[in-house]
Amino acid sequence: MPQQNQKVLVLFAHPSQDRSEINRPMFKLAGNIEGVTAVDLYREYPTFRINVDKEQQRLLEHDIVIMQFPLYWYSTPAILKEWQDLVLEYGFAYGHDGNMLHGKSLLCAITAGGAENAYCDKGYNHFTIRELLHPLEQTASLIGMRYLAPFALFASRTAAEEQRVGVHLNNWKKLLVNLVENKVDLELASRLDKLTQLPNNLFKEAL
Repeated sequence: MPQQNQKVLVLFAHPSQDRSEINRPMFKLAGNIEGVTAVDLYREYPTFRINVDKEQQRLLEHDIVIMQFPLYWYSTPAILKEWQDLVLEYGFAYGHDGNMLHGKSLLCAITAGGAENAYCDKGYNHFTIRELLHPLEQTASLIGMRYLAPFALFASRTAAEEQRVGVHLNNWKKLLVNLVENKVDLELASRLDKLTQLPNNLFKEAL
C-alpha cells in the first residue's frame, strides 16, 4: 500500500527580492510543485499586519513547514520573527491545550553568505549552521514539531557566477518532491547537521 502524501507549506521571507539570485527562483520552483503551498510573507503582509487565524489554519492544513530565508545576522528576516511571535501563540502552539502542531515537521531552507568552512568552531562564525539556528530548533521542540536539519546553500553571493545555482535548485526540487511523496527519512534528517548535499540514504524506497 503506497504511503500517503504529505502537504508542505513554504513560508518565504526575503526583504530584498529584487537582488535575490537564489531564493526567488527557489520560491518560484516550490510554487509549481503539486502538494506544496508557497507563501511570500513580505508580499502578503507588506505592513506586517499578519492574519493570525489564517496562518494558524495554514499550519493545521499542512504536515511539513519550511521556513525559507536568507540568513541575516545569524537569524531570520524581521517578518518571519513577527510571524513566529504572533502565530505560535499560547493555547495553540504551546501551553495549556496548545498541542495543535504536535507531530508535524519543521525545516529551514536558508542561504548563507559565508563559505561552508566558516561555520564551525574554528571558523569565522564559530558555530555550525545548525548551532546558529538553535532558537528555531528549540521552538520546534517546545511546540511538539520534529526539527529537520537545515537545507543550506553556503557562499550564496558567488553561487551564480560559480554556476552552483542549478545544482542547488535541482536538490531543492528533489527534496520537496520527496517530502510531498513521504519518501524522506525524517528520523535521519533530524539527526544530520545540515542538508547541504542530500545523502543517498535520505530517501526511502517506494513501497
